[in-house]
Amino acid sequence: MDRVELEARTMAFAKAVKNLCEQLRKQPIVWGTAGQLLDASTSMAANYRATSRSRSPDEWVSKLAVVVEESDEAVYWLEFVQGSKLDQSPASMRLLAEAKELRAIFAASYATSRRNRRNRRRKKD
Repeated sequence: MDRVELEARTMAFAKAVKNLCEQLRKQPIVWGTAGQLLDASTSMAANYRATSRSRSPDEWVSKLAVVVEESDEAVYWLEFVQGSKLDQSPASMRLLAEAKELRAIFAASYATSRRNRRNRRRKKD
């Protein structure tokens, strides 16, 4: 999967989460949870897009770390929504699966980027 496809995938994920949050917000007790989930999902997509504008490998790694954090937070809130029985629809379950896949992709990319950065530094020394 290339950058363009992954940017499109994260944007589609954020849009799908927005639709879920619109449904969740019909229950006043869930407003805060829906807001947190929407923030994490849109932040993941926006911050991944921002990695393409990194000015250095160190900045790339730093920005990618934020993406990993936000994707993990999206997983948490989706697990909370399902575990609290706020929404156990098939759509919500698919979003959780997608969030976990995205988190795995970003975590692997982050680990590789850190390892590559460490190797570059060793070669300089």
